[in-house]
Amino acid sequence: MYEQTTRHIHVVVRPQFLEHQSDPDENKYVWAYTITLENLSGEPVKLLTRHWVITDGLGRKQEVRGDGVIGEQPLLQPGDKFEYTSGCPLATPSGLMSGSYGMVNSKAEHFDVVIPAFSLDSPYDKHSVN
Repeated sequence: MYEQTTRHIHVVVRPQFLEHQSDPDENKYVWAYTITLENLSGEPVKLLTRHWVITDGLGRKQEVRGDGVIGEQPLLQPGDKFEYTSGCPLATPSGLMSGSYGMVNSKAEHFDVVIPAFSLDSPYDKHSVN
């Protein structure tokens, strides 16, 4: 489990290797990651965008940007939690992910919330990235 709090928005990431969706003979390795966002602030915040930096075990980077998460732009009232699960395929048996969420508060102030770097490790890797 990986955790980070930015401007009273707490992010928890739990990655999991998906053996049944992976095929090491084809250099296909797949992970799911579940993210929980918790609004610890005293005002509503809305998640508008996401930015991911995905690095495979050979150091190759890919950036992904887009609106919301899993087709949603959740509004979190004070004390609310939002949880979702998504996935990441790689051609190597390990990697890293990190990123940020673009948020806006009730005063229309935009800010970024850090998604902590987390490792994508599989039993097929001879060493862990992290």
